[in-house]
Amino acid sequence: MPITTVPKIWMDGEFVDWNDATVHILTPTLHYGWGVFEGIRAYATPQGPAVFQHRAHMERLHRSAKILQMDVPYSVDELMSATRELIRGAELDACYIRPLVYLGYGEMGLNPLPSKVRVAIAVWPWGTYLGDEGITNGVRAKTSTWVRIGANMIPTGTKACGVYINSSLAKVEALQAGYDEAILLNEHGSVAEGSGENIFVVRDGTLLTPPLTAGVLRGITRDSVIEFAADLGIPFAESDLLRHDMYVAQEAFYTGTAAEVVPIRSVDDRELGPPGPITRRLQEMFFAVVAGKEPRFAHMLDHVHE
Repeated sequence: MPITTVPKIWMDGEFVDWNDATVHILTPTLHYGWGVFEGIRAYATPQGPAVFQHRAHMERLHRSAKILQMDVPYSVDELMSATRELIRGAELDACYIRPLVYLGYGEMGLNPLPSKVRVAIAVWPWGTYLGDEGITNGVRAKTSTWVRIGANMIPTGTKACGVYINSSLAKVEALQAGYDEAILLNEHGSVAEGSGENIFVVRDGTLLTPPLTAGVLRGITRDSVIEFAADLGIPFAESDLLRHDMYVAQEAFYTGTAAEVVPIRSVDDRELGPPGPITRRLQEMFFAVVAGKEPRFAHMLDHVHE
């Protein structure tokens, strides 16, 4: 969906007009994908907009940058403060937030280290990533012919810009084949994740998700859902999953900042049926938490106007 512009983007400590937030064509990040980013959401609550798991996201941004030897010149607290100010200035009740750590114009070549590290944060209104119909009734998933990159190929524990061509190839393939989303297997043939989401299944009443060793990103929403499951008394385990495990799952769903919590109603044309009770309980808990309606999880919200 097209981006709705807002007045300002934060770039290296300054608020820049949306149309003036540009970079040089020779920035190494554009040519080589050397950069890291986050996807974060702010939600409308009775106390005004609140950023979900704000600190956890900004801490992961710093970790991703460290893995790529990028020294972020702003602390987690400074980035959080800039984000809150952006949202206030845009007068948004809810929005998507995109922090980006990238390389500025300087020196071209495969060695990124001489280039200056730059930081930008943008916010804009953004609806459901996989559609309201997907949230309610589930999406159709296709196992991709593209293999999820291995952890010793590119560090899968980072949200690195260049990593996401792997995800984009899988996403486009799924859409062009008439599906809503992809499922990527790793080089060992085990289920890894969606194009931009973690994957959960339910088997015999137990909630399962692939371990980090399967090559998945440790999703913030993934961790939150695991915490919700513990609170609700739902049995949980990390487990390697094979492709056919998806076909016979009692329930399955995606989690992610953009996707939120989305049921999977079919995999490779094998019907899983309507969203099941565990999926619904976790989905309802998620949306109650982000709306500020679950005091037990108030620590997950950073209120913009506090």
